[in-house]
Amino acid sequence: MRRNRVVSAFLVFTFILPGLAAGQTVYTAPKNTIDKIRDEGMNHSQVMQTLSYMTDVIGPRLTGSPNMKRANEWTRDTMTKWGLQNAHLESWGPFGRGWAVKKFSAAVVDPQFISVIAYPKAWSPSTKGVVTSEVVYLDAKTPEDAMKYKGQLRGKIILSSPERPLKPVDKAYLSRLGDEDLAKLAAEPQPSGDGETIPADALKNFAKMLNDRGKILKFLIDEGAAVVINNSNQGSGGTIFVDGAAVGVEIPEIKTIDDLFESPAFQPQNKKYEANMLPQVTMATEDYNRLVRMIKFGTKPTMSVEIEAQYYDADPNGYNTVAEIPGTDPKLKDEVVMLGAHLDSWHSGTGATDNGAGSAAVMEAARIIQASGLKPRRTIRVALWSGEEQGLYGSTNYVKQHFGEKKDGRLVKGPDYDKLSAYYNLDNGTGKIRGVYMQGNPNVRPFFESWLVSFSDLGAKTLTLANTGGTDHLGFDAIGLPGFQFIQDPVEYGSRTHHSNQDNFDRIQADDMKQSATIIAAFVYQTAMMDEKLPGKTHLP
Repeated sequence: MRRNRVVSAFLVFTFILPGLAAGQTVYTAPKNTIDKIRDEGMNHSQVMQTLSYMTDVIGPRLTGSPNMKRANEWTRDTMTKWGLQNAHLESWGPFGRGWAVKKFSAAVVDPQFISVIAYPKAWSPSTKGVVTSEVVYLDAKTPEDAMKYKGQLRGKIILSSPERPLKPVDKAYLSRLGDEDLAKLAAEPQPSGDGETIPADALKNFAKMLNDRGKILKFLIDEGAAVVINNSNQGSGGTIFVDGAAVGVEIPEIKTIDDLFESPAFQPQNKKYEANMLPQVTMATEDYNRLVRMIKFGTKPTMSVEIEAQYYDADPNGYNTVAEIPGTDPKLKDEVVMLGAHLDSWHSGTGATDNGAGSAAVMEAARIIQASGLKPRRTIRVALWSGEEQGLYGSTNYVKQHFGEKKDGRLVKGPDYDKLSAYYNLDNGTGKIRGVYMQGNPNVRPFFESWLVSFSDLGAKTLTLANTGGTDHLGFDAIGLPGFQFIQDPVEYGSRTHHSNQDNFDRIQADDMKQSATIIAAFVYQTAMMDEKLPGKTHLP
């Protein structure tokens, strides 16, 4: 997640730039309008209150869970209160069952009591009450290795992954993009890929790893193991990274990313796989490693584990929250400028940096425009996506329903394809905006250069042709529509908070959030005011 480019720009209101098609102009809002946006966003911000309620009161927002439903409804009602119109929940299709933890405990109880840091994996089934049993270390790299434990695992609590060596932390968790980082991004050439391509060999190796994992889990199910515990794959000092439960089935051949996300390995929410899962827990590395070392010394530790989880099957659909500021120009009001972020999160933290921050910022951007009394010519539409963490489901299905898709390499336009001017996304944590990934679209450079000049004093001045992947602008970009992700300072996103139990409100940087929301508001408003739509890669000037 992330990259950049330093640009020189010059202050103008409306002007012609070299590189534009003949007769094209770049609209730049008058200074007093930008001043209004800056004043509302920087001096009267509500972004932190919005984010605090979303994370502290509602909490984690796993797709399909009761908390996700609460978040959908609360964001809809909040934007309605701010004066946005047509606020509603929009189904993007079947997702699967919801899930939530009602009760959880885990501790070593013999040969001594040892408190451990651990969380159930999402969609893990419940244990049958409190399971108190011997802990067995499954020292198996392949399904064939696991066979040596045949007949020894019934009722046992299994450590299923290896020790993970930890080294002292030798650099700060917090990082920001320096001039050299931004210059490297700025210098990146026109990309040849689409931002979401995985080399065939890497995809093949990853598929084999998933297949081996599925076979080993199936073996544990057949052997009657009671609970499976894995080592957190990142983090130290009590930081733990938790995602979805594994499914104990072989997976079909994987050739594309879509195949990957549709495989059983990424479908624990599918009710038909319930019998193919065991209760599953992720444990902090220091605690996990200690247990492995104890077992290697010949000790037979005993743990007590209880998972009380609940599935929700009443409504299998996923929902996005959508709201609008209607356009005012009779000729342009049916055209749309979109801004969005994913509202869903994982469950061990409260989803503050991933991606409550982005959701609160785009909501705030819309509030800024509304509160400033601005009247955009085009309709501005906010979308808060769900299902992002499981495969970008909310945004990609929305794009298919409204704008179109590629079938057999051919673009099939949807009813609103020619109405979208641009989509702007925020999903890289709490860090302030430093510029924009142009997704290989050089035609937007004159517009973005013009718009960033008003915010160079806030550190936003970089444009890069580079693609960036893994988030909700990709569905737009894939069918030739202008879809962009903002460049952000990493802060602690990759080092501490991304998918971890530390992803909480206290890790949020208030000044960065205000800056981001303000810049998004300015970009969206100016896009909505242009005479023409923003140029895309499939209709270049």
